Amino acid sequence: MPGGLTYAIAVAMTIIALWRLPAALRFGEPLRRALWGCSAGFAVAMWCRVPEVKYTLDRSPITDLSALLKYMSSMIAILAVLRYITAIYGKPRPGRTPRHIAVSQRVSRVAHASALGAVTAMIVLFFTAVDRSRPSVDFATDHAGQWGAATFVSIDYIYLSAASATCAYQWFRASRQAEVQTLRIGLTLMATSALIYAIYPAVRIFSVWTPTGASAVMMRSVSDTVNVVAACLWAAGASIPTTHAVVTRWTSWRTLNTLYPLWRDLTGQFPHLAFQPPASRLRELTRTSPPLDVRLDRWTQEIADVVEQLRHHATPNLLIYAKVATEALADPEPAAEAYWIRAALQNARSGLRAELPVEGLPDKPLADSEAESFWLARVQDTYRTLTHEQVRQLLNKAGAPGASGTSPAHQTLQESAHVAAAY
Repeated sequence: MPGGLTYAIAVAMTIIALWRLPAALRFGEPLRRALWGCSAGFAVAMWCRVPEVKYTLDRSPITDLSALLKYMSSMIAILAVLRYITAIYGKPRPGRTPRHIAVSQRVSRVAHASALGAVTAMIVLFFTAVDRSRPSVDFATDHAGQWGAATFVSIDYIYLSAASATCAYQWFRASRQAEVQTLRIGLTLMATSALIYAIYPAVRIFSVWTPTGASAVMMRSVSDTVNVVAACLWAAGASIPTTHAVVTRWTSWRTLNTLYPLWRDLTGQFPHLAFQPPASRLRELTRTSPPLDVRLDRWTQEIADVVEQLRHHATPNLLIYAKVATEALADPEPAAEAYWIRAALQNARSGLRAELPVEGLPDKPLADSEAESFWLARVQDTYRTLTHEQVRQLLNKAGAPGASGTSPAHQTLQESAHVAAAY
C-alpha cells in the first residue's frame, strides 16, 4: 500500500482527535470522551504504520516499538468504542433492558474488567517472550509460530474482534431502523467496516499460531490494505450524516444571506419587533450564536410580524395593483407580495398610516419555517430589483392609507406630496 495513503489517513485521524480533544477535558460527557479516545487511539495506531515512523521506532533502543505502540493504542481505541456503544444506552436496567443492548453491555463489562490484566500480560510478553533480535517487517508474520508473540497478538485481536462484532451487530440493527436514508447508508457502511475488523483478526490469530508460508512483505501489504479499506468505509459512513448536516447548514446560511436585505429593511423600520437591531451583513452572517436554524426561524417570524404591521400602511387596492403589475413576470405570486411589502414599507417611512388594517396577504400552504423561508427568498428575488419609480407608480394607483373622508383629488395630491418627500 502506498505510504502516502497511510500518511493521509493518519493525518486525518489526528485532526479528528485534536478536534475532539476539548470534550476529553470535560467531565460529564462520556459519549464525547469515548469518541475522542477512539479517534486518538486509532490515530496513534495509524502513525505506527507510516513507513518512516515505523522505521524510526523499530530502530530505537526498544526494537519493534512500533508494534507495541500500535497494539497498545488500538487496545485503547477498542475499549473506547465499547464505552461509546454502551454509553449511548445509559446504565443497564435489570429486567427492562432489550436483549441486544444487554449483550453489548455485557461484552463491554468483561472487556473493561479484564483490560488491565490484558495490557499487563501483553507488555510482559513483549519484553520477555518475544524474540526482538532484529526489527520485523510485519510483526505477526515474522513471529508466526512463536508462542510468546502469538499470545501477545492474540490478546489484542480477541479484543478487536469482540468489539468489532459488537459494533457491527448494533450498527446493522440500527441501520434497519433508521428513518433517514443518509443515516441508514452511513450506519451500513460503518457496520461493514466493523464486520471486516471482526473477521480479519480471526484470520490473523490463525496465521500467527500456524505459519502459512506467506512472506512478511505480502502480509504487511494485506494488513495495511484491510486497515485502509475498513478505515475508509468507517470514515465514509461517519461522514455521510455529517455531510447532510453540513449541506443543511450551508442552505440555511445561503437563505439568511438572501433574506438579509428584506429582513434589514423591515426590522429597521420596526425595531421593536426585532429580537436585536440588525447589524451589517458581514456581522449577521458570521455570528456563531444562536445556531443558523434558530436565526433563520427567528428572521422569518420577525418578517411575518412586520408584514402584519404593514397592513396599517397599505390600502385595500394595493395588492390588486401589485398583482396587475406582476402578472407578466415568471414568478408572479411572490413578486406581487414583494411589490406590496415595498410599497407599504414606503408608506410607513413616509408616516402614512390607517387606524384600521387592510386585509393581509393571502395565506399559503407552508408546512414549516423552512418552507416559509424559501417562499420569502422568492419574494426577496423581486424585492431587490424594485426601483423607486416602480414603487412610486404603484403608490399613485393604489392611493394612500388613512385618506378616507377626503376627495380623490385631495387624496392623490396628499399622496404625491408624501412620496415626493420620501424620495
